[in-house]
Amino acid sequence: MGTDAPRTRRSGLLKFLIGLLVTVLVLAGAGWGVGSWTVQRSFPQTSGTVDVPGLEAEVTVERDDAGVPTIVATSDHDLFLAQGYVHAQDRFWEMDFRRHVTAGRLAELFGASQVPTDTFIRTLNWRGVAEQEYALLDEGTRAIYDAYAAGVNAYLAERSGAELSLEYAVLGLQNPGYSPEPWTAVDSIAWLKAMAWDLRSNLEDEIDRALLATELPPEEVARLHPAFPFASMPTIVGGPAASAAPASSGEPSPIGTSPADASDGRTDEAAAALRQLRGALDGLPELLGTAGGEIGSNSWVVSGAHTESGLPLLANDPHLGPAMPSIWYQMGLRCAERSDRCGYDVAGYTFSGLPGVVIGHNDRIAWGFTNLGPDVADLFLERVEGDEYELDGVRHPLEVREETIEVAGGDPVVVTVRSTGRGPLVTGIGESFARIAESADAAEPGTGSIELSLEWTALTPGRTAQAIFALNRAQDWEGFRQAAALFDVPSQNLVYADVDGNIGYQAPGDIPIRTAGDGTVPLPGWTSANRWAGAVPFEELPSLLNPERGVIVTANNAVTADGPFLTADWDLGYRADGIERRLAEALDGGAKLGAEDLAAIQLDTRDANAEAFLPLIAELQLTGDAKAGADYLAGWDAHADADSGQAAYFAVFWRTLLDGMFGELPEGTRPVGGDRWFSVVGTLLSDPESPWWSDEQRGVSGRDAMIADALGTAWSETRSLLGSNPERWSWGELHTLTLTNQSFGESGIAPIEWLFNRGPYRLGGGSAIVNAIGWDASLGYGVDWVPSMRMVVDLADFDDSTWVNLTGASGHAFHRHYDDQAPLWQRGEQRPWAYSPEAVAAASVDALTLRPAG
Repeated sequence: MGTDAPRTRRSGLLKFLIGLLVTVLVLAGAGWGVGSWTVQRSFPQTSGTVDVPGLEAEVTVERDDAGVPTIVATSDHDLFLAQGYVHAQDRFWEMDFRRHVTAGRLAELFGASQVPTDTFIRTLNWRGVAEQEYALLDEGTRAIYDAYAAGVNAYLAERSGAELSLEYAVLGLQNPGYSPEPWTAVDSIAWLKAMAWDLRSNLEDEIDRALLATELPPEEVARLHPAFPFASMPTIVGGPAASAAPASSGEPSPIGTSPADASDGRTDEAAAALRQLRGALDGLPELLGTAGGEIGSNSWVVSGAHTESGLPLLANDPHLGPAMPSIWYQMGLRCAERSDRCGYDVAGYTFSGLPGVVIGHNDRIAWGFTNLGPDVADLFLERVEGDEYELDGVRHPLEVREETIEVAGGDPVVVTVRSTGRGPLVTGIGESFARIAESADAAEPGTGSIELSLEWTALTPGRTAQAIFALNRAQDWEGFRQAAALFDVPSQNLVYADVDGNIGYQAPGDIPIRTAGDGTVPLPGWTSANRWAGAVPFEELPSLLNPERGVIVTANNAVTADGPFLTADWDLGYRADGIERRLAEALDGGAKLGAEDLAAIQLDTRDANAEAFLPLIAELQLTGDAKAGADYLAGWDAHADADSGQAAYFAVFWRTLLDGMFGELPEGTRPVGGDRWFSVVGTLLSDPESPWWSDEQRGVSGRDAMIADALGTAWSETRSLLGSNPERWSWGELHTLTLTNQSFGESGIAPIEWLFNRGPYRLGGGSAIVNAIGWDASLGYGVDWVPSMRMVVDLADFDDSTWVNLTGASGHAFHRHYDDQAPLWQRGEQRPWAYSPEAVAAASVDALTLRPAG
């Protein structure tokens, strides 16, 4: 698996056998023989007629020339049964892989190397919570999940092994006895836990603060974790005019603020443990992308007062980790006639394995998501002795359960999970957590061992499994808000528009109220003074309908300077500011916007970080390579376009500068770039004598000397990377994306990677840029997270809407729709989005009839 390095260390014999087989397939795969048959046998039937058990009446599945299906049925039951069938046709391996992740069963597929990952997931009990949520569903919602599962299983009954997907042929070489079991409704609901985990809050920031505190005074830790700049950056509710900073939410615990205070001088051990914890979190499967840091999204809505049609436009592009196939699956779900038996007419982006449409529109409303990012998870230090833990001086029994992990090619592993009233103890699932607890143990001698528990809102059964269908059926603002009230986790910014001309925003979610601290550091769990005291009432969460200025922009920036405390770790607003600027440029001139104008804003590559540096660089007195670099940047418009050599050179300069300024920070805290470091360094530009501008190893001191040194070093480095002729440099040459299969894409076996991966694609954009094609400066210049899709919805005529997916509809390698949208996405183009029955019929190139079996 791509996120677990040990799985790549296979025996030489196994590598040889797999490599030999795949080489044969590759050679034969030109369209004939064994290779062609093996690859194509999993391609689904998309025309004609298929008998499907469980259907009550015929269902039609029309596909356009990108393979995007629109399903038409006469009942909700048949509609969602058909959705399950079609998802399985195109993406069953992806679905099967995901459910093994969410159930903590990867070792059943890939062997003993996955036991640590399975142990972590079992400890958090994602599937157990999903089972509880299924039991709480209302009858109608449960029927939808059951119908969807019946559709998946109807497809499984037709095929097996490589007939389902090429991945099963490869898996069979190391795990020949594996056969997928029937799909269940709980498999679908458990996926919501993966969504919540990957879109969780600020655990990484908490660890980073604690590590920094081992070597830096509090004021410098605060400098390296700047607060949201309310005076200069837009908020969602207030727009660009926001100016007031919120009141402090309370002082953090000294234990979290300074590990030295909690470890009785054992700061080195505490720091090592925290680094290991961060590594353990990073090593877990990330089905949506890298948590924290750069994960984000853009969405905005413009009222009819500013559009050519006189009705709203809505744009959305969620930023997630790139995957092959894309995390999204485009689909339309329509009832032939709306009635009590059939209530859907919706289209948009779905998750394979989950019924319904996650982002999109129906016949009256449209909606988009960005990650709200509230702090919904906290670590607590617990006093544990034997099978008991302490709370307010009283010993309480731990809840204990055993989990058995089946291992392909090995013996089962039994894991004991222990929990306090706050949540599971995570200390026992790996050395990293144990060492964190040990580092705090010395501060509390004689009270038993110190362990860590995790309290997280997603570990409490919620109602998100119902929210998707309420959202799909909503017909107005009130119905939309009622659906949002069910959306517990992960908390999202929801933007809204309807055919009556209304636009709106709603923040939903199960967001804790803390009696102490602000969630930025671990707190002692042995006192009820540090506890969650319920959740913020939905009525108090930020909401906005028809603002006077006719624009609502969300880009993971702070929602408002007022209202309930949601988090201390917002995105710092560079993307939101970029969108606001582009809209203001158009609207201040009296322009009326069309869908193509919003799509163009999604591609904006203005780099605010470069803009801050260019005037200063131009004023420096430089010589040699530094002068050559400064001259090269002169006249650059600070846009990170793929064909820009200046953008490439500036990226190398920026990475060099970060290393020079912050390379001596504790391991695990060094800069990755992005909005946080834009802000840190941007603030230091006005403090030219700050010690942060010194690097003893390079013999430089002061801002100007540090920048000059970085310019010179970067000039030489860029020449070595891109050649000696700067006229031939381009950002896209460095900034490339390889679309990587989540399960086999980093197998370490080149022929297998060739089978499933696609690319590289040369790209522009960057971190904290509206076209947020991000990169990690601590690793290199390659693409790490992307706009996973782009869409613009026109409420005046849904058929004038546009959309594009990162890859394609199919999850089958070598299918024509496996990666056919990737070049469009790369160029920033979008496809027409047919919605009305007439438009769907006109766009249809394949039609499949599903009819009741027997």
